[in-house]
Amino acid sequence: MSELPAITELVPHAGPMCLLDRVLAAEGERLSAEVVVPAQGLFCQDGGVGAWVGIEYMAQAVAAWAGWQARAAGQPPRIGLLLGTRRYRCGVPRFAAGQRLQVDIERAYQADNGLGQFDCRIQADGIELASATLTVFGPEDPSAFLNGEEP
Repeated sequence: MSELPAITELVPHAGPMCLLDRVLAAEGERLSAEVVVPAQGLFCQDGGVGAWVGIEYMAQAVAAWAGWQARAAGQPPRIGLLLGTRRYRCGVPRFAAGQRLQVDIERAYQADNGLGQFDCRIQADGIELASATLTVFGPEDPSAFLNGEEP
């Protein structure tokens, strides 16, 4: 596997909205990313971030996978939409500041219209802390779609 690009080259998120730190591995239908939970910044409160932020960590890992796929096709990362989350389970009320999390995603389904489903999990020190199935939509032309120009 060749060297993986910086996370900012794979996701359309910028500045403080880019919550992941780096991609650890990407191959086929899977991607693993890392985040070190910050002590300050967006979503930080009382020494960590609420467990609900795990859904966004997962969604950004899906975005990184899509960006990695786009990059392989010579295209820039595109905006995608998180449509829903099923069975989000988290064994902790918050992720602690300084905690190193591994976010693993695997594409389970992809329709021709851009609708996809990903099985996701977050672990720390080899222990699963959270899991979910995310449903996402990646329109062919995000700008046109957001302007109501694409069916």
